[in-house]
Amino acid sequence: MKAIAVRPPQKDSVHLAELPMPSVDEIPNNRGVLVKVLKVGVDATDREINEGLYGAPPEGCNFLVLGHESFGQVVEVGSAVRKVRPGDYVSCTVRRPGKSIFDRIGRNDITSEETYYERGINLRHGYLTEYFVDDEEYIVRIPKGLKHLGVLAEPASVVAKGIEQATLAQQRLQVWHPGVGFVLGSGQIGLLATMMLRLQGLDVYTFARAPKEGNIKAEIAQAYGATYCGADDRSIEEVVSDVGRPDIIFEATGSSRIAFQAMEYLGLNGALIWSSVTGGDNTLEVPGNRINLEWVLGNKLLVGTVNGNWQHFEQGIADLSLAEHTWPGVTERILTHPINGLDNYKQMMDLLADGQCLKVFVDVADEG
Repeated sequence: MKAIAVRPPQKDSVHLAELPMPSVDEIPNNRGVLVKVLKVGVDATDREINEGLYGAPPEGCNFLVLGHESFGQVVEVGSAVRKVRPGDYVSCTVRRPGKSIFDRIGRNDITSEETYYERGINLRHGYLTEYFVDDEEYIVRIPKGLKHLGVLAEPASVVAKGIEQATLAQQRLQVWHPGVGFVLGSGQIGLLATMMLRLQGLDVYTFARAPKEGNIKAEIAQAYGATYCGADDRSIEEVVSDVGRPDIIFEATGSSRIAFQAMEYLGLNGALIWSSVTGGDNTLEVPGNRINLEWVLGNKLLVGTVNGNWQHFEQGIADLSLAEHTWPGVTERILTHPINGLDNYKQMMDLLADGQCLKVFVDVADEG
């Protein structure tokens, strides 16, 4: 069967590869789930792996199959599988366990080992192929009525995990009721963060470079009830002057410069969530003394979010469902650029390299 693959760390190595058809028998203890891939979302991570910035193929293989945002339909299950059955719509988590205590208790998303295993990213093949098989532990069912948003399950899980981790850590304060939230960036993660913070009742300001006029990202953010601030509109400093410093900032720009700048705007007892994964060796200067002073005296918190476990997937799916009922049809507008089939991998990578697309995804196959 066909697959879109790269040869990291070789730059611009994306190509069409061949894989053997997987079988449920590959998974021990009759826990295998065979999934027909319907759609796969792609993002800056896939582009950066193709640029040779990070990523590694599985041991004994000279290529890595891309794709970590899966949506498909169950074809076959092992005799011990209870969570799903043939015909169900599903997504699948990304990180796989190593040997740390966290990996052994099902929290491989926060492994304490330097070496990590991520489908489509590092040492494990991804989902940009026709079928995949995995243990039912990593399979997450998606309601039939939400199948049109199923390819957003993985990015939604990253946002859900970030907000959950910040909320858990803020229990240190005994009382924390955030009222104002800033979201930095209006890509898929930024818009999903806007949506989830709005679901929690926050007054949300979404900041991005693109101007507001004629901008689908601005339209989506505003449809969620947020205030969109483009480069031609109010700056962060101006909004802070108007409404005060935010209680929570969700940073999703892909820029380490902005990630560190965000530390200067957070309010007292606030929480800053970093979701950007920045490859390369860029360096920058920051006002370290002032930031250190304000963060220590202001009891401020920084957490990172990456690769949720199945509980975060379920929370993300629940939020997608609630948002669909609250703002019907808005979230689907994130899915802007479909690619027809695995054969068009060059078009997929060209759109990612362009950097102007909101959400690129591959229509791998039809249902049935």
